[in-house]
Amino acid sequence: MSTTSKVVLGVSVVLTLSTVAAVHLKQTWDRQRLHEGVVRDLERVERKKENLRLLEEQRTLTRQLEEDRRRRETELRPQDH
Repeated sequence: MSTTSKVVLGVSVVLTLSTVAAVHLKQTWDRQRLHEGVVRDLERVERKKENLRLLEEQRTLTRQLEEDRRRRETELRPQDH
């Protein structure tokens, strides 16, 4: 086997192994990114549920405040009779 053919074979082997390793690393990286996306989505859903719960709590408190205010205004307003 000539020196040139040995060099070509060596370069081919190195390029092939590099390509296989690069594809494997990219697949691992992609799989990790997909998993992180799922985790972020689950966290986003939990934050949304918490925000909706807080919003409903605020609505309830606002209704109670408005009712209390109306009651006080009614009690403080002089009677027209």
